[in-house]
Amino acid sequence: MSKINTVLGSISADQMGPTLMHEHMVLAYAGWDKDALCEHIELNDLAKIVADSLGMVKQYGIKTIVDATPNDLNRNVDLIKLVSERTGLNIICSTGMYMEEEGMPAYIKFRSQVHDTLTELYETFVQEITFGIGKSGVKAGVIKVATGNGHISPYEDRVLKAAARAQKETGVPIITHTQQGTMGPEQAALLTGEGVDPGKIVIGHMCGNANLQYQMAVLDKGVSIGFDRWGINFLFPDNLRKATLLGLLGLGFADRVVLSHDFSAKWLGRPYNLPDFVVQMIADWSYTHLFQNIIPQLKQAGITDEQIGLMVVENPRRIFGG
Repeated sequence: MSKINTVLGSISADQMGPTLMHEHMVLAYAGWDKDALCEHIELNDLAKIVADSLGMVKQYGIKTIVDATPNDLNRNVDLIKLVSERTGLNIICSTGMYMEEEGMPAYIKFRSQVHDTLTELYETFVQEITFGIGKSGVKAGVIKVATGNGHISPYEDRVLKAAARAQKETGVPIITHTQQGTMGPEQAALLTGEGVDPGKIVIGHMCGNANLQYQMAVLDKGVSIGFDRWGINFLFPDNLRKATLLGLLGLGFADRVVLSHDFSAKWLGRPYNLPDFVVQMIADWSYTHLFQNIIPQLKQAGITDEQIGLMVVENPRRIFGG
């Protein structure tokens, strides 16, 4: 069985165990550290914050976390290594780029005037998967890509095609971000059209759209889907996520769904002062919300342990292990 890159070395798919397929240690948008009043936290202190929060998943049997932070959202492999060491969790980190609107495309756009940046992106992804990220020795184990709300820009098209090329060479999975419940079918069509094995693709944030026609348009491509934003009720309420998931499970798609939260233990920059109504709507958002609240509710609705096992254990193992 193929080996899977984690931040502390390679493991087999059988060592993954129960897995959260789309989380973050920390997140930050480009330029956060240029804010004169931003909050700077020492690496060890930041690792403690993340490890204390993330380590709580161990009581529910979770063994592996996929950190879906792409290169341009403050991916920090030194931090992820420390968190993995302190928690004993397998953590798989990403290579890849975020969507144009919120990512960091200026360098690539500038070079594209005279260089083949699709090839350069592909080379970066392959380098980080096969040789490592910088001088850290950490090899990425998954490719993360993203598209904007209602469209795939030429820049994002280039990133997805580079990811497809890198996936075919390295064999690692591709996981995606979709914005506001859009572009899942288009992402799946583009990636499979570029020759990526559908079994190595997870279209993310599919729980942001309750339209079963939208869901089926993605599933018809043979890919897996992420119901991976549990607890972010200001974007899309959990009750609709549950209703949509129950419908798909009733249709027999338990073997094509993975679960997660898209949670980050810390957002870097100046502290955020959120409106009270937003605070209330994300009160349950954490690394453990699935196990404390959602899975018990799914079981009350008739979902079996076997179906939960497929979504949490077997599907991640298949996606990574082939």
